[in-house]
Amino acid sequence: MWDDRAMADHERESLRDAAIQAEYETGAREETEAEARSHIVVRIARMTIGSIVCLAGVAMLVLPGPGLVVIAAGLAILARDVAWADRLVGHVRDRIPADEQGNIPRSTIVTMIVAGIAGVLLSVWWIAFR
Repeated sequence: MWDDRAMADHERESLRDAAIQAEYETGAREETEAEARSHIVVRIARMTIGSIVCLAGVAMLVLPGPGLVVIAAGLAILARDVAWADRLVGHVRDRIPADEQGNIPRSTIVTMIVAGIAGVLLSVWWIAFR
């Protein structure tokens, strides 16, 4: 049993050391190990939030709401830390209607917001009053 615990502690320490080393090798240079550890926490939080936003967008593909826009937002959050998310952002942006400069027209944004709010209100009404 002690061997298993020692092995688990050794694995945890080696993963922590690898994460700190990865932080040192990124574009931003940390002066101390404490700064590297805090950046790891920020990166994990950002990746968690991006994943949750992406999952909400996937749910909105079948539920009311602007699914592709929410997926694009989640991928944009993830793209700061994950290379494959950066590539996918380009594919999702191609699917969103845009003008010549690549901007989303204001009418499209208003339509998506109104449709999303209407879908949420209709869903709440359906659940509460059926």
